Amino acid sequence: MSRETSEGELRYIAIRPRCGGERAVSVEQRRTGSGLCAPEIGTPEIGVPDVPAPEVRASDRDRDETLVGLHTAYAEGRLTEAELDERIDLALAARTHAELDRVSVDLPRAAARPASARPASRFQMAYKSAVRRSGRWRLPERFTAMIYKGHSLLDLRSAELEGPVTTIRVLAYKSTVEVVVPPGVRVEAGGVGVSAEVHGVPAVDAPVIHIQGFAYKGTIEAKDRFSRA
Repeated sequence: MSRETSEGELRYIAIRPRCGGERAVSVEQRRTGSGLCAPEIGTPEIGVPDVPAPEVRASDRDRDETLVGLHTAYAEGRLTEAELDERIDLALAARTHAELDRVSVDLPRAAARPASARPASRFQMAYKSAVRRSGRWRLPERFTAMIYKGHSLLDLRSAELEGPVTTIRVLAYKSTVEVVVPPGVRVEAGGVGVSAEVHGVPAVDAPVIHIQGFAYKGTIEAKDRFSRA
């Protein structure tokens, strides 16, 4: 729409303001901008859609700790044998923290420890295989061995004990675990399926090794003499 009058009168032209609609605006208003419609307040801006952050990948240590938690839950009666087998397979196949969390989402979590308080030799794991630790190595005050349908040998005769009291927790599922202790230490063994054969009388101030175990259709043996098959 447009309309032009005789000389001296205002001229009007039809424009479409940015905010929509059609209205008559004089040439003077158009020149000064006073008659133009302002954009609506609060009009959303078009931006880049949010991209979800990539999931954090799980490490071997993360999977090991999950396996220890599963066996602990089984030992406490929270999981059946079939559930344990199923969740172990899921934990070993997990590639991210989210996948690991789903494996044990309905189980109580152990208290978290600082990363600096967990040396590399704190765990021993075996899944349908055999593992061995012997020779010169540093044994932390708390050590966990989890063996699933396999065999484990912990030879402590040349190990350096980190403290005067060492606690070894062993979970053996259809497995055999042998713990060979050095001479002169005091061995205190307890749990289910745990046996000890240690000779001699240790000194009063001798280092103490606590072996706390749970064996299901397997054995956990603590001894001070190692005989090769």
